[in-house]
Amino acid sequence: MDAQQVVALRIRQLCLQKGFTPNGIAIHSAVPQGTLKSILNGESKNPGITTIKKLCDGFGDNVGGIF
Repeated sequence: MDAQQVVALRIRQLCLQKGFTPNGIAIHSAVPQGTLKSILNGESKNPGITTIKKLCDGFGDNVGGIF
């Protein structure tokens, strides 16, 4: 499993744990839905630290606690 797949899997896990849909966390974290979709579908090879940070904030945790 490569790093992109690990990130996508972890986002899916956190959505389930925290009660978000992918669209819901995109809205809550201010990450464009298209960006999140491309991460989850493996189209984005490098989502960028800013996007990851926004998602972590949306999930209510820090990067170290999530990844």
